[in-house]
Amino acid sequence: MAQFTSSALFWGMISNDCMHSNKFMNIKLLFKCAIRYSICAGKSDDHTKEDYKETSALVVCFGELLIDFVPTVSGVSLAEAPAFKKTAGGAPANVAVGISRLGGSSAFIGKVGADEFGYMLADILKQNNVETSGMQFDPNARTALAFVTLRADGEREFLFFRNPSADMLLQESELDKNLIKQAKIFHYGSISLIDEPCKSAHLAALRIARDSGCILSYDPNLRLALWPSIEAARNGIMSIWDQANVIKISKEEITFLTAGDDPYDDNVVLEKLFHPNLKLLIVTEGSEGCRYYTKKFRGRVAGVEVKPVDTTGAGDAFVSGIIYGLASDQSLLQNEERLRKALYFANVCGAITVTERGAIPALPTKEAVLQFTAI
Repeated sequence: MAQFTSSALFWGMISNDCMHSNKFMNIKLLFKCAIRYSICAGKSDDHTKEDYKETSALVVCFGELLIDFVPTVSGVSLAEAPAFKKTAGGAPANVAVGISRLGGSSAFIGKVGADEFGYMLADILKQNNVETSGMQFDPNARTALAFVTLRADGEREFLFFRNPSADMLLQESELDKNLIKQAKIFHYGSISLIDEPCKSAHLAALRIARDSGCILSYDPNLRLALWPSIEAARNGIMSIWDQANVIKISKEEITFLTAGDDPYDDNVVLEKLFHPNLKLLIVTEGSEGCRYYTKKFRGRVAGVEVKPVDTTGAGDAFVSGIIYGLASDQSLLQNEERLRKALYFANVCGAITVTERGAIPALPTKEAVLQFTAI
């Protein structure tokens, strides 16, 4: 039976190893050499409703909103799929819904077509209590479509229809600047950096968010098929890397962005990916769990096993969980114990999501997560 391990369950005792390698010493001012490396090997602390505040700061998510077509059966290629289920998708939009489902406050900024799919997506966001005043509808471009499947060999397969799609055509003049200024956290990916005019709109939104004191949250969400070349993808993703305060990245993305370096090597992460503006860097490792890095501590995390139905949206659910935690309690960036609880919560969000098809339909409520953790 196939198993899926999502990426954030804390286990065990904390080790207090100092760092000794010469490579690491060149950034010891950031990590103070006394940084602790926590390897967790037992169940995380139990969660209660008191661990999560009822009020949560506004999170504005920027980027793409589209239609995902997911095969009705698992383990087949797109060509072999007998039928598809239509679901709402797009990583930033998934995160916005995920945060709202957990009881947080979220808004979405992006563009869809003035077509039936676009209006349907806007309605789905509204039904999930996501603020949509920052959405635009383009009468001259269609809403983006994506066909996605997990093949029998475990590889995900994507087929996109964007020629161009409405999300690529958002202009700086269409940004809801006041909405961005109201946010405490501004979350985004890299797909909106691929084409103009959306790229310029993205960069302008980043400036507004940064100048307003927002925490900048970045999930690169690499989709090579959408970029004109490998070099363009690497350069585009890294072009805004040093601005982010929180980054979630996969081990595969580390290998890609470092041109082949070992994604499990902490020195690679610390020397090539960690930067002074970062408050939290999370590396997801699939079935192996995840690692987390701050300026004061770092650790390794194991995961929860569940039987997967569809892994689409698992990473977005994880991001929703950790951003929801951060929007509710910013002290977790300085408090390792609270960070563990937030990551454990995020891990369960991802685990629950893979037990259903589609991304948004499978995103859990806070009650479902707390019930899962109590088992």
